[in-house]
Order: sequence, then C-alpha cells, then structure tokens
Amino acid sequence: MAVLLTSLVTLLPLIVITSIDYNFTQKSIESENLLRTLRIGSNARRSISFFLSERLSALSFVVRDNSVEELYQPEKLQSILLNLRESFDGFVDLGMVDSAGIQRNYFGPYNLEGKDYSTQDWFKEIPNKRFSISEVFLGFRKVPHLIIGVRHTLPDGSFFVLRSAIDTKRFNELLSGFELGGKGDSFLINREGIIQTPTLYHGQVFDRMVYAVPKYSEYTEIREETNATGESVIICSAYIPDSPYILVIIKNKNELMKPWRETRVILIGFLVVSISVILLVILGVSTYMVNNMYLVDQRRLIALHEVEYTNKLASIGRLAAGVAHEINNPLAIINEKAGLIKDIFSLKENYAGDSKLVGLVDSVLSSVERCGTITKRLLSFARHIDSAIETIQIGEVIKEVLGFLHKEAEYRNITIKIDFAENIPTFQSDRGKLQQIFLNIINNAFAAMSVGGHLEVSVRYVEAEGIKAKIIDNGCGMSEAELGKIYEPFYSTKTKAGGTGLGLSITYGLVQELGGRIDVASRVGEGTSFTVTLPLEAPQKTKER
Repeated sequence: MAVLLTSLVTLLPLIVITSIDYNFTQKSIESENLLRTLRIGSNARRSISFFLSERLSALSFVVRDNSVEELYQPEKLQSILLNLRESFDGFVDLGMVDSAGIQRNYFGPYNLEGKDYSTQDWFKEIPNKRFSISEVFLGFRKVPHLIIGVRHTLPDGSFFVLRSAIDTKRFNELLSGFELGGKGDSFLINREGIIQTPTLYHGQVFDRMVYAVPKYSEYTEIREETNATGESVIICSAYIPDSPYILVIIKNKNELMKPWRETRVILIGFLVVSISVILLVILGVSTYMVNNMYLVDQRRLIALHEVEYTNKLASIGRLAAGVAHEINNPLAIINEKAGLIKDIFSLKENYAGDSKLVGLVDSVLSSVERCGTITKRLLSFARHIDSAIETIQIGEVIKEVLGFLHKEAEYRNITIKIDFAENIPTFQSDRGKLQQIFLNIINNAFAAMSVGGHLEVSVRYVEAEGIKAKIIDNGCGMSEAELGKIYEPFYSTKTKAGGTGLGLSITYGLVQELGGRIDVASRVGEGTSFTVTLPLEAPQKTKER
C-alpha cells in the first residue's frame, strides 16, 4: 500500500504533465510545419506571379514603345528579342499575330511565320482581354512551353498581338529552389488539375493530379488529405493571379514529423527510465521503512518476552530462596535429633556395638548434609538473579550450574568431563548472568543428547582475547541453515518438545551485555560446540547498571 500510494502521488502528476507537454509539443510542431509550408507557398506564389508579370510588362512596353511598322520588320523584331533575352530569362521567340490569328512576322529558333493561331485557347481570349497567358502545351514545336500575348488596338479598330513563347525551364528552377523537406514536391497545375511542370512524386507533365483541385481563393490555402497508401499529406495551394495556373506544394506529414518521432522516442525512453528509477527508489525506501518497522516491532516483542522471562526467573529465584529457607529449618531439627540419637547410642554399649543402627543414623546425617548443600545452591542462585558486578571464578560458576543438572545427568547416563586450565584468573562480571548463560547452553546440550551422551566443558585463558569457555556435546547437531537462525527470537529446533526459541536469543544478548562473544560450530549427527569468550573487565555500561 505504501508503494502504491507513493507511486500514485509521485508518478500521476509526472505522467499528466508529460502527456500534456507531449500533445502540446506535437501540435506545435504540426502547426509549425503547416505555417512553414504556407509561407513557402505564399513566397512561391509571389515569385511565379512576379516572373509572369515581369515578362508581361516587358512585352507591353515593347508594344507601346514601337510602331506597328517597326514591329513588322524582321530586323527590328530580332533586335527586340535579343535585348529581351539579355534583360530577362525565358524568352524563346517573338511573333506578330494579326487579328485573324495569322503570324505575320516571327523571329526565333523555329519556322513559325505564317502559322495560324486562331484556334489556340490563348488567342481566343485576346479580344476580351488586354493580354493572355496560356497554359503549358506542346503546340507546333512539340516542346512544353507557354505563350504570353499582348494585344495592341489600332486606330481602325483592328488589333495585333505581340506574342512570345516562354521556356518552362525557368518555372522549374523557381519551383525547385524552395527548401521543402518531408519529401516535398512543388509544381503547377491548370484549373482542370492537369500537371503543367515536372514533379518528383506525383506524375508527369500533362498527367492529371490525383488530388482534388482546390476551390478558387485569393489567398494561399493549406489542407490535409490521405494518399493512396493511407499516409497523411499536407497540400498547399495558391491561384497565380492573371494566369491559368495553380501552385501546388505537397509534403508527406510522416516525413515532416520524423525528427519529432525520433525526439519522442528519446523522451519516452527518458520517461520510462525515470519512472523505473522512481519506482525502484520508492520500492527500496518503502521496503526499508517497512522492514525497520517490522524489526522495531520484533525488538519490542523480544524485549517484552525478555522482561517476562526475567520476571519468571526472579520469581523462581525468590521461590527457591523461600523453599530453601523452609527446608533448612526442619533439616536443622533432623540433623540435631539425629546427632543426639547418635550421641545417646555412643553412651550405651548395647547400641554402640550395633553397627547397623549406627550406619542408619549416619545415613540420615549424610542425607541431611546433602539436602543442605542443595539448599545452599538454591540460595546462591537466588541471590545472583539481580544484576551485580563482582569478582568471579568461572570454574565455581560452571560447577554450580552442573550441580543443578547432576541428577538429570545420572538419570540419563550422561558423562560430564570437566577440563579447567590452572592459569585462569578471576575477572569482573555478573554472576547471575553467567549462571543463566551456561545453564541455557548446557540445557540445550542435554536436550540434544540421547541416553548415554557425552558432555565436555573446558575453560582456557587466552591473553589477547580473555577467558574462553567451550561446551561440546555429541548430540544430534545442526545443519548450516539451522545454524544461521539459532539466535533469532522464537526459532527453535525442538518446538514439539516444548522449546520457546528464546533461550539462545537471550543467551546471545546476555553475552553481548557482558562484553563477550559467543561462537558455535555444529555438524548433523556429530554434535555441537559453543564457545563463550569473556573479557576480564566488565563493560562500563554493565557496571553502571
């Protein structure tokens, strides 16, 4: 729940902002592509319109600057054409056409003098217009070109036309000079959609354009359509003033958006990596916090159990002290009475010579002495339940603990071997905690051994480390997996036999409190050894307690 809530609060704003920015950026780029195409279309429209109007103006100036007689002179027409070619590109020839459509004077690379243009569309427009700009066509020369004709009305009401063929190569240069991008293609069509100039991807000259012819507009317009393969295309169109031409610019939208898609992949990759890192951090931090809370709860539970365990030990100690005191009183009476009986027997010869009767009295006195020893041990154990630092002889502590377990060892035929080195010094420690430590370890050893087991207790002094007490049993042993858990609270290998799993956990804590170290080694079926290393000086914290 912590991971889900933190992830939701962290990632939701990031994803929402990223989505908004993604859509806004995409729309901005699309809008920028449309505006850029629209600007190119407007510039191209002006360039073509200027090209045509420039040549139309030049022909109009020639008509006004020269008389009819001069224009009908071949040499004059030649001179005018050469001058036009030096000043403007695209002029192929010049011709004088009368009102009947017959070309009366001509200068150019083709033999066109006397040709009849009365059936040509451009000539049909002349009576109603001052000039005419034709569509691209093949004509008599079988080469794509267009005609610009300027009408001049004579005083008698008739007219003549000064016409010139314009090479479409100049158109092509104009249209190819624009940076389009996105597999862009620019060309001219007429009002019926017939292609007038070469294209890169949309057919040949005089083919019909596959897209619909745009409706007339005084402005440059732009729209989106889908081509035959299902791809989106941007179509910019503009009607060229005073001409039959429509400028068309077509761009592939996918190609235009290709740089954005590449950037988009990087941005999405960065977002995915960021989300992954955020999730990992959230998961790690949440797991760390939850684990720490779990450990705190476990420590609290352990502390409560330790308090309960200590209270139980204190209660047992107080009970043992009370029992010992209560037993000591009748024991003292029994001891006195038995001693009195023995003294009386020694005064009378008939009883003094009865060895059997004296032996019974001695047996009573011996049992009383043994009970007194047991009660003294109980009182000693009870006195050391409370924490107190004192001078310790470790051999005495271990013998006291073994004294409590002597009967169990006899009953189960467990052999106990004691090996204490002679150079073991006394040291400062807590007798009660030491008794509890060794009692827990030896109890575990007894529980692990079967009838006829063997227990070895040895104590050595190592100057660099301190006093090392080693307890070895030949019990069932433990596996590597079990060894790694023996100090964990509530872990026990004998839960079915009534184990609580707290003995070694508490033992480990007590050894740490005394400033010592506990090590364990075990093999399944061979036995276990515990080594308790104790310093000669108790830790300061323990002393303050």
